[in-house]
Amino acid sequence: MSHTRPAPADPVADLVRRAPDRPVLYFEPAALHAAAARFRAGFPGEVTYAVKANPAPEVVETLAAAGLAAFDVASPAEMTLVRGIAPGAVLHYHNPIRSTAEIAEGLRHGARSWSVDRPGELRKLDGLPTGTEIAVRLKLPVPGAAYDFGSKFGAVPAEAAELLRAVAARGFTPSLTFHPGTQCPDGAAWARYIHAAADVARAAGVTLHRLNVGGGFPSRRDAAAPDLEAIFRAIAEATAAAFDRRPALVCEPGRALVADAVTLALRVKAAEDDTVFLNDGVYGALGEWRDLPAPGRIGVHGPDGKPRSGTARERIVFGPTCDSVDRLPTTLPLPEDLCEGDWLVVPGMGAYAGALVTGFNGYGARDVVTLSTPAG
Repeated sequence: MSHTRPAPADPVADLVRRAPDRPVLYFEPAALHAAAARFRAGFPGEVTYAVKANPAPEVVETLAAAGLAAFDVASPAEMTLVRGIAPGAVLHYHNPIRSTAEIAEGLRHGARSWSVDRPGELRKLDGLPTGTEIAVRLKLPVPGAAYDFGSKFGAVPAEAAELLRAVAARGFTPSLTFHPGTQCPDGAAWARYIHAAADVARAAGVTLHRLNVGGGFPSRRDAAAPDLEAIFRAIAEATAAAFDRRPALVCEPGRALVADAVTLALRVKAAEDDTVFLNDGVYGALGEWRDLPAPGRIGVHGPDGKPRSGTARERIVFGPTCDSVDRLPTTLPLPEDLCEGDWLVVPGMGAYAGALVTGFNGYGARDVVTLSTPAG
């Protein structure tokens, strides 16, 4: 369920007024528009959006209105979503493993760029029109990311060179792509990949059409905001140094674009000693906290909206379901004066929070309030 209403100064005023018993996702289109403008102004190439991070229609609508003309899609369902909102958008189908039925759907939706990371998947694409862009996905052992994307997808440099030659030999337009991982703190991971990509292209004897530098751009999780502009500069500098003939650059951020556009509000169902029960948990909007540390920006407010100010104490945190697995893997520092009925207000929850909600036991953050600027 989604609502649009004039925005208070922050979600707390809305919580005090309505006191919803279910968790709420507060969506701020202006913040998403600003993030898109930042990427478009700073990244030295085309900016696409990785739909998997948050496939809410209002997110795709806002990004299309902000000027994004291409979207990274991983499934026919994501293609249908984007086509329904932005019929003229360019689709990059960069999930490298596809069934034959999914390939047919990609063709039907007019996907313009495809990726592969193994010979068998390239053979499946032989029916694509000549000249279609196919990006070989490269993987390296790069430290520093919260998730290692290379554990599932990607070809090592020697394999990538062979695939790149095969792509060109089949009459497709050859490109390279990579994903350095999640929450990369600086440009070093991208620089290493870019230099490796140039080596792969030289080994293959192929001139790249484009180099897709993936996602991995960090979102703000603590007090300090990440320096995205420094990462953009590192990417531009590495590309200039690595290539004699520079390929066009593409990026596909998800988290860094959408995270700060959503704030999650949770209510305390019970608080006893060192244990707290919330109205959502790891089967819902907190699903990613099983693998990433909880963000440091968590505000706690009483039912009157006033912040709790007690000394922080480590608490075991459970979600609302009847499953004992519904528990955060680490304790959270929460005020000692926290009480039943209080609100936890967590900014920076636009990426994956809504996408991972299962609905198990009938719980999960599904209510979205779109904050709009009051007229006048």
